[in-house]
Amino acid sequence: MKYPFIISLPHCSNQIPEEVRPAFALTKDEIWESTARGVLEIFGSIPAKKILFAQWSRLVVDLNRSPSRRDVKGVIAQVDYHGRSIYRSGCIPDEKEIERRLSKYYWPFHKCLVESVQKTDIKALFDCHSLNGTGPEEAPDPGKKRKDIILGNNGDHSGYMNPARGSITCPAETLQLMKKAFQMAGFSVSINDPYPGGFITNYHGEKFVGAGKTAVQIEINQDLYLDPTHTQPSPKRLEEVKARVLQSFEEIARKL
Repeated sequence: MKYPFIISLPHCSNQIPEEVRPAFALTKDEIWESTARGVLEIFGSIPAKKILFAQWSRLVVDLNRSPSRRDVKGVIAQVDYHGRSIYRSGCIPDEKEIERRLSKYYWPFHKCLVESVQKTDIKALFDCHSLNGTGPEEAPDPGKKRKDIILGNNGDHSGYMNPARGSITCPAETLQLMKKAFQMAGFSVSINDPYPGGFITNYHGEKFVGAGKTAVQIEINQDLYLDPTHTQPSPKRLEEVKARVLQSFEEIARKL
């Protein structure tokens, strides 16, 4: 049985198109550091009606950014999350290159997402990411130990509307139901802390939440499955986490 969900994985790839790679200053390992490690294995195994995978690295085009965002960490970023320059000297994409990448790499993903969420048998969109176990210096929670799962609906820490942010993308009661499902599987959970949801959740969620559907961003803590001495996931720990996440989604599908 397929759950009536869409799973979005906008940061799961570390691939760089051949026509773009010569402009990059980052090494293969440095590019890998910008990948949402583990999300493909964990969330890509959920029996959802639709799973959307990013084909290319977020450093090529960030699918979870507004297409109009042009700052150094915008839709076509100029620096990575360590502050390193992505491009060689003189190779920063100009407006023509930005529009080319949006046309070729960005809009096809979002077109498919829009078509998928409009289907009548879809109940929820889950935009899935992974994050560092402790907030880095530039994060909203520097130095703070993070929960295993962070659920975001653009609300406050209980899932209710935060006037400073605007509309929520999932009713608070539904979000708290999801929180309990993850807690039943042994995860610690926070709501909208440190992240309340990104562009995909908020932009697409706003369009169909009034129709009784819902959109939630899920961040999973990489400390759950990364090998402590390496940047690669531990296969054993990854399988254990995947099983618990599947258990959580089974409960969510049963309650929605």
